[in-house]
Amino acid sequence: MEKKATKRAPTLCPVARAEDLVGDRWTVLVLRELFMGARRFDEIQAGTEATPQMAAARLKQMEADGLIERRPYSQRPLRHEYHLTEKGRALFPVLLALRAWGETWCKAPGEARAVEFTHDACGGPAGLGPLCETCGRPLSDGELTAERTPAYAREREGRLRSFKGQG
Repeated sequence: MEKKATKRAPTLCPVARAEDLVGDRWTVLVLRELFMGARRFDEIQAGTEATPQMAAARLKQMEADGLIERRPYSQRPLRHEYHLTEKGRALFPVLLALRAWGETWCKAPGEARAVEFTHDACGGPAGLGPLCETCGRPLSDGELTAERTPAYAREREGRLRSFKGQG
């Protein structure tokens, strides 16, 4: 597959170029939602708590950058689902690393993990990655089953209820 370079960052630095594509809060949160299985606009908007305008703008930019693709799921009215491209899926280890860092450094003492992953390949706890803490194999998207902790599940359900109450 052909790699498409961004024209926004006037530098040869790969970190600056990558940050130019995915270095803002909304892009990272949209990626989180897509990796967690959200596909439709309302799911992504509710999960990120973005305004409709922010969610639409971010999805449009991510599509232009080749991170996602739109696929129609309804013709009348025309509605699309959003799916990660190969380029977008390649960001999975980055999201794992952000999750591990956040779980390690951004939690109150004694606070549980927000999500526990099971590694489908071995059936054991995956841990924080990038290698499965049970079998030692690299973790990849599509090989993990997520279980939200009760507190995080309540938080997300409240977010969805709040979103639906606005409509």
